[in-house]
Amino acid sequence: MRRAAILTISDKGFKGEREDLSGPMLREILGKAGFSVAKTEILPDDQQLLEQRLRHLADESCLDLVVTTGGTGVSPQDVTPDATLAVIDREVPGMAEAMRVNSLAKTSHAMLSRAVVGVRGQTLIINLPGSVTGARENMQVLLPALEHALDKIQGDPSDCGDISE
Repeated sequence: MRRAAILTISDKGFKGEREDLSGPMLREILGKAGFSVAKTEILPDDQQLLEQRLRHLADESCLDLVVTTGGTGVSPQDVTPDATLAVIDREVPGMAEAMRVNSLAKTSHAMLSRAVVGVRGQTLIINLPGSVTGARENMQVLLPALEHALDKIQGDPSDCGDISE
């Protein structure tokens, strides 16, 4: 079973001033997709802290997947993509682009998303919006490719161009 973590990035959530609804919803989606959610945490919008957590979850906890929710916009406190870019080895831009394309069909605000998807070691890190609807819709866009992406990240040598897909 694949192991995952969910990090909710929210100053208000961290202070207990706002209930985290996205994190529990993502736990349910990932559970139904066959993931064991090993860790959930609410963090403030603090780039250094988030970088530290991402490194720990990838390098020491050796998780397959880390999903963040929140902090992907253009507000000064939105540092999730910056923290992610600082720790990943390489980006997976197609996944981030797929999320934005799907979201643009629903709201013009999607073009303000700075969400990043990338790989650190053998861990895939995905930035999702903080809203329940945005996080759900974006995660559902990625689910069909997620298992194959994780297989490849973890060294599966088989060809990607199987005509049966």
